[in-house]
Order: sequence, then C-alpha cells, then structure tokens
Amino acid sequence: MATTTLGRREDQRLVTGKGRYSADFNLPGQLYASFCRADHAHAVIRGIDKSAAEQSPGVVAVYIAADLAAAGLSSMVPHMPFPGRGGMKLLVPERPILARDRVRFVGEEVAMVVAETAHQAADAAELVDVDYEDLPPVIGFARALASDAEILYPSIPGNVCFDAEYGDDAKAKAAIARAAHVVRVTIDSPRVAPTPMEPRALLAVYDAEKSVYDIYCGNQGGYAMRDGLALMLGVPASAIKVQMVDVGGAFGARTQPFPENALVMYAAKALGRPVKWQSTRSEDFLTDFHGRAIEVSGELGLDANGKFLAFRTDWLCDSGAYLSTAGAMTNTSNGMSMCSGAYEVEAFYGRQRQVMTNTAPTSAFRGAGRPEAALIIERLVDEAAAKLGLDPIELRKRNLITRDKFPYKTLTNTLWDSADFPALVDRVEKESDWHGFPARYAEAASRGKLRGIGVAVFIEPSGGGGIPKDQLAIQFDAKGVAQLYLAATASGQGYETVFVDIVSRITGIDPDRIRVRASDPNGPALMGAAAIGSRTGMTAGSGFTLAAEEIVKKGLALAAEALEASPLDVEFRDGRYVVKGTDKTVTMDKLVERHAGSATHPLDTIAEVPAARAFPSGAHVAEIEIDADTGAAEIIAYTAVDDIGTVINHQLAEGQLHGGIVNSAGHVFGEDCHYDSESGQMLAGSFMDYVMPHADLVRRMQAFDCGVPSPNNYLGAKGAGESGAVGGLPTCMNAVVDALRRAGVDQFDMPATPGRLWAALNRGDEKK
Repeated sequence: MATTTLGRREDQRLVTGKGRYSADFNLPGQLYASFCRADHAHAVIRGIDKSAAEQSPGVVAVYIAADLAAAGLSSMVPHMPFPGRGGMKLLVPERPILARDRVRFVGEEVAMVVAETAHQAADAAELVDVDYEDLPPVIGFARALASDAEILYPSIPGNVCFDAEYGDDAKAKAAIARAAHVVRVTIDSPRVAPTPMEPRALLAVYDAEKSVYDIYCGNQGGYAMRDGLALMLGVPASAIKVQMVDVGGAFGARTQPFPENALVMYAAKALGRPVKWQSTRSEDFLTDFHGRAIEVSGELGLDANGKFLAFRTDWLCDSGAYLSTAGAMTNTSNGMSMCSGAYEVEAFYGRQRQVMTNTAPTSAFRGAGRPEAALIIERLVDEAAAKLGLDPIELRKRNLITRDKFPYKTLTNTLWDSADFPALVDRVEKESDWHGFPARYAEAASRGKLRGIGVAVFIEPSGGGGIPKDQLAIQFDAKGVAQLYLAATASGQGYETVFVDIVSRITGIDPDRIRVRASDPNGPALMGAAAIGSRTGMTAGSGFTLAAEEIVKKGLALAAEALEASPLDVEFRDGRYVVKGTDKTVTMDKLVERHAGSATHPLDTIAEVPAARAFPSGAHVAEIEIDADTGAAEIIAYTAVDDIGTVINHQLAEGQLHGGIVNSAGHVFGEDCHYDSESGQMLAGSFMDYVMPHADLVRRMQAFDCGVPSPNNYLGAKGAGESGAVGGLPTCMNAVVDALRRAGVDQFDMPATPGRLWAALNRGDEKK
C-alpha cells in the first residue's frame, strides 16, 4: 500500500529550475508591452501626447483611453453580499482600464506601448507625455475623513464607500458602562505589499479562426481568472483558455485579473500577434493589490473578578483609490465572523468603514482582515491583564469558551463548528515553558537584552468561496496515468504531494502514475473556487477522497471479471483485489492498465463536495529580545499549538503554519508599504526600502497539533494556510509590548523596526 511522501514531490522540479512560470512562456512572433504609469497621486489629465512614443524604434502601437472607447473593456465589479449600516450598499467607483480624465494613485496605468522588443516598449513608454494638473492627494485616514477633505468621487461622500456594523451597540455600551474595569487600545496594521517571488507577467495570443484567447499568467484559480477576464473583455468564458503555469507566490493577489491582463489580451487580438508583458519589481510594489492598511480601536469591559463583559471595535480600512473585488468584503465579513475571539461575553459590537484614498487598491492579502480581528481582541486582553496585575494566560483561562459549547453561535450569528480553547492554552502554556519566563528574562538582562513574552488565542474562518460546491475529477489517460483535476491553482501549498498521497493511499495506484492537473483548461469542465480562504485542502482533499473511494468501488466489477470470480467473492485491501480464500489477486495498477487506451476509461470519476466552512483555532506564544543599544529585535522562541482539524499531511501543514507566522512576524518587525503624506509618492517601493523578514528573525519555532475534527467536511480538516498569519500578528505584537512595558514604555504600535524601538526605549515615545 502506498505511503505518504516525505517532503514535497514538486520541490525536485521547482528547485532545479524545471518549473514553468508565466514569464518562461514565449511564442513565435510575439510582441512586448510596457506601460506608462502615473507619477502623480491625484491629478487631472489635461492631455496626452503619444506621438514621440509612436515614432520610437520598434513600436507597433500605443494605446490611451481614447483609443479604447469603443472596445467595450470594463473593470471587475467588487462583491459585497450584505448591506451596511442603515441598508447602505457598497459605493463602487468606476476604474477605467486606462486612466481617462484623471489619475488617482502613483502607478495607475495611463498608456500601453507595444513594440518588437521589451526594451523598445519600455523606452517608448518613457516618451508618452502626459500633461497633469495636480489635485490635493488624500493619504491616510485623518485626511480622508476630515470635514474639509478632498472628495475623490462625487458618488462617495466623505470618502467612505462602505460603512457596516454588527452585534449590539446599545448592549455593549451598557455592559461597558457598568464594568469595574475598562481598557482601550488603538492599533495600526500598516499597509503591506505582497512581494511574491514571481512578479506579474502575462502572455496572450488570439486565435482568430476559433475566436479563442490563450493566456499564460499566474493565478490562484484558472477558472476564476478566466471568468473575470471574460467580464472585462465582454466575451463568453468559453472564449478564454488560461493555461496551466507554476505560480511563485500569491498571498491573495493572484485571484482577480488586473487591468494589464485585459489590455494585453486586447492588443493580441487587435494586432494579430502574441503579446507578452513582464512587470518590474518596482511596478509590482506600486500596483499589486496591497494588504492590511487598517486602524482599529477597541474597548473591553471587565467585572471585578476579571470576567469579560463586552468588546467594542471600530475599524478604518484603507481601500485605496479603487476597489478590488474582495478587499472591502473580506475585511468586513472576516472581522464579523471572528466576533470576540475565543472568549464568552455578554455583548459585542463592531463597526467597519472602508475608506477611499490616493493609494494602490487593497485586497485580501493573506489573512484578509482576520489577523487584525485577532490583534485587537488579544491586545485588549493583554492590556486588561496588565491593568489588573494578572498573568495573561490566567486571565484568558477565566474567559475561554469551553469545548462542550460547540457548535457555538457567536453574538454576530456565525456558527463555529468545533474547537477546544482550554486544551490549546494548556498545551501552549506547557510547551512554551510559560512559567519559566522570569528566569529567562533575568538571564537576558544579564546580557544587556530586554526580553518580552506574548500569548494569543484565536479562531478564524476558512473555506467557503462563494460557490455552492466543488467538483474534482480523476481520469486515466491512454497510458493509464491518473490525472487529478481541480479548479484551484497551487502557489506553494503542495498539491502535487498531498492530493497524490490521498488518491494513492486509498486506491493503491503507484504515486509515480498520478499527476495533478490544477486549473487545466483542456480537462473536464468543473465547478470550483480558486485557492482562497484556506479552503482547498479540506474541499479538494475531501473530493479526491470521495473520488478515490468511488474508483475502488467501480474497480470491483472489473477485478471480478479479470479474476473470473463473482464480485461478492472479491475484496479490496492494500491496493489489491483478492478473491477471498485464494491467492488469486490483481493490483489496482494492473486493472488500470488493462483498460488504458479506452475512449473513456471505466474508472474515470467526478466527485462533488459542498463548499463547506470550518474554523481553525490556535494558541501561540512568542518570546523576543530587543537590544536597547540598537533597537534590533529577534524572536528567540515561538511555540504554536493549532487546531486545524484532521491533518492531511503533517509536514506540509507545519510548513504552511510556519510560513504564515513568519509572514506576520515580518509585518510586526518591519514591513510597511507607506506613502508620503504630502505628495502621495510611495516611499517603500523597493527592497532597499521595504523590510522583508529574513530566516534569522525567528531563532526557534515549534508547532504542535491539537486538533478537533471539523464535522463540516468529509475529512474533518480545517484550513491551514492562513492560521499562522492570524495567530502570528497578535502573538508577536503582544511580546513586543510586553518587553517595552517592562522598560517603562506604555504605548507602541507597528512596525517594530530598530529605529522605532530604539526611539521608544530611549525617549519613551516611538512617535517622535
């Protein structure tokens, strides 16, 4: 019987340079595109002179908005499945495919140049002359919400495109009013850039005879990308084939198509030749959908015994100059679904406003509002522990929702499937040696280091995806190789390992005779969502499990025929069909081979699973050290105890959790994609200015599984891709604040860069 693989099968291909990413594809006779982008954050376009660019060597075409007036191109429409306060609907500004009468953020597309070579296209793009009349840029919440603020769109009064609330405001206020203790916190979660390994790229070709586009571009789901592009181009989805590519990181920014995608496809059709575009790293910094950019204020009321009475939270979310399809929705819905976190309270209220500014649009970056929802709750709990002089873990234990209350309906009407918060906290308390911290603090002090410890407990949603079901297919090719088809595209999750293992373990098919075909446009037509919301392992994993079990059932009749026995006398075990009481046997591999080459293989199977949701949870502890002389900080130890339900592959799950934790640790200790408040120019547009986490940021990390299977899917699994990021943000930040509090610093906010930490320690005010 097949066993689970150690490591990832795809790694051998990817680390030896045999992967094929978007930029690796080329076609004969292809042209190259480059973009003239706005270098003003907010300005009226008084005119565009493209004549010099058109006359530049090698240039085939130059497009501005006026050239596309009759093309019927449009932008994606944002999604908001519920009304806001007072029935408010999401106010959606138009985003022209190319800037038309004004620009609204630095990097916005103004013109596209197509030339014979990439260098010729880039040189010509520099020659497009745009006459701008500057307008005041709106950067930051204070300026956007000021009474005299510049209004970005007449249709969006006050620059607030959506205002939502959930819970019971009056009840929460009343509970806090009678509380013996009240703590208040305001936190910043700075804007971050996705910065995947692979910058954006696209190759498009149009087949005039078939009226079909073929495109090669990084995506989180080929069908989702296809459907989005079909809307942008005004063509049926069947007219677009998104070819399979490897994806070098996504983090939420590779689901929705960007304007460049539709423009390159338009040029390929108009010019009758393939067109390729490769983003530069600087362009990606400017134009990739950013994440975070959130400010949250909150308050927590407690009784005299430390019992939590109520939480209130007030969110400001920077949507940027235009709306992505998912940004406003995920920021609002995920905060709502997480409610008061792991704690039982009498009342909860949350308000979230989505604010327009002259910055790049934001979207569902890894965690999509969930890290901030955990951060505000856990920061409030730590502040309460400090105010009451209680151990932070002890205070949490007094208020945790117990396992016997699951499934648990929150005060915002979300039904959580399963969790055991007390078990998570007990385990992390033990594994982190929480109570041994004073000795470690003293030892660090003897070396001139300032040590801090932080804990966070959280629960977060995974799954869903906006579709009713997912379909997964297993089909056998002419050589008898099993092809596993699904709608989501991998960007580091290990599909070629985990799904192969599932099918091989159940059917006994040799893993070397199984291939994963993620988002294959030439495969069967399937319904399914992209790789979003940490959903694919539990949905596709459940689907492939069902499909593999069905193959075993189907194979029974075929085996009986091959063994010349009654199906009632044949049983399946360890990858073989055996006639009971005899030594007559046939392997599944042999059975597959006997029917290979048939027009339709009798074992071909399609399975369907509902688009279920689950709620992973965890308890994490971090210990950090800060050098007071330099402000340099590092995570000395990180302990994660997580409930991701049934673990399909422990090594891959641990890798996902580690990646998410470091993702958020990087956010806490440096990542800050910030703009100049006066000019609107980005001040962190390269890796010289934007601090990425390095391997030495975390000295030691250990992860432990403490799972409660989810009843909501066939495997009992819960999402793993974002849990680390959700837990990592509050855990690391609580450790930073603890270290500073021990040195007499009461207020601090992200990012915890050396300069800001040094200033806080040496002047007591990190804002100076």
